[in-house]
Amino acid sequence: MEQQGGASSSPLYAPSHRTAAHSAKLSALHARLSLPLKLPLQTLARCLIDPSADPRQGYNNKPFSILGQDLLGYYTSEYLLCRYPRLPMPVLFAAQFAYVGNATLANIRSEWGVEAVAAPGTEVDAGLLQLKRTIPGSAILDDETEQEKNMGLPTAPRLGTGRRDKSLNWRRGLSSRIVFDDEFGDLQAGWPDAQPYPGAPTSTAAEEGAQAGEEVEEDTAVSVEQMSPQTPTETEPTSLTDASAGFVRALTGALYLHAGTQAAKDFHRDHILSRHVPLHQLFNFTHPTRDLSKLCAREGFEPPVARLISETGRLSRTPVYVVGVYSGEDKLGEAAGASLNEGRVRASAAALRAWYLYSPPESDVVLPSEVEGSGRSRKDAKKWKPQMIDVGEVIT
Repeated sequence: MEQQGGASSSPLYAPSHRTAAHSAKLSALHARLSLPLKLPLQTLARCLIDPSADPRQGYNNKPFSILGQDLLGYYTSEYLLCRYPRLPMPVLFAAQFAYVGNATLANIRSEWGVEAVAAPGTEVDAGLLQLKRTIPGSAILDDETEQEKNMGLPTAPRLGTGRRDKSLNWRRGLSSRIVFDDEFGDLQAGWPDAQPYPGAPTSTAAEEGAQAGEEVEEDTAVSVEQMSPQTPTETEPTSLTDASAGFVRALTGALYLHAGTQAAKDFHRDHILSRHVPLHQLFNFTHPTRDLSKLCAREGFEPPVARLISETGRLSRTPVYVVGVYSGEDKLGEAAGASLNEGRVRASAAALRAWYLYSPPESDVVLPSEVEGSGRSRKDAKKWKPQMIDVGEVIT
């Protein structure tokens, strides 16, 4: 088997791209997913190589995964925002995680029938997911006195938040989560002086570069091979869930590059949006009656009033009360409870869910990505219609 990769003298850590054309697993996966012929088997094989198995960015799926993550986040967020313009931000974050989170993408990889290797190597089939698995164990630090709060992350500080007051450990507000955090509203984990791409300035390097800016240009000719780890033993292991999510994201990015925007959107529609996500179960109201009163006051509605619609078994062990919440003559919500107060609270929560889950008519929904290229060569591009923008959720 080939022992050299391109111009690099370092050995291969994953199967060579030359073996991809002869892999029955890759051909079966390509046909099973109905991938376009523009996507070669060699690129599909590269999408299966996690950075933990091969640290060289010219051979692993990290560049494709970065692009695919942005595409999946963009297509999912525009779908949710245009079809449910009143969704609160916490529910929007949870819905995006339900659609394109790591756990969901790992399930998609499993449903596709893609198997993972026990350990990476050049002798394995190119149609298997290549990764270096995390060794099972506890997250105890070196001194064995403190335990990591996040068991799923390495024993390293969570960096990359961009907050100037992160050392004070203040509570993260929703506004800062929108600006600084990822598409799920979670903190971005990183290592000290981690580089998003080879040659990128870090926090320490930026301060030093301000004093000697002229010397930076002479050092930018360092190759990718020299700036990244050269052996798999120097790479950080990863979990099967994260590696599976990286594979699905990388495949989306590869489709976008090889087959175009429409192929990536069709792939997102067939494999991501086709999954049913019960959005009504993502709501968690602490004080629904107060929130409903604030909402009615903001929108100019009459104050909500709870009315008993029907009841049964008042004197039994299991009474049931059907309570409705009305604003004038309009019924906002209805629910059943074991007591009058429980029915009132449940009806208020149902009214809030009905308000936040409002969806415009399908004929009025036009996604921004459907209009891209309308002035150039795309004949199937739709004409843009202004979309509804809500004032936001009720803050109490």
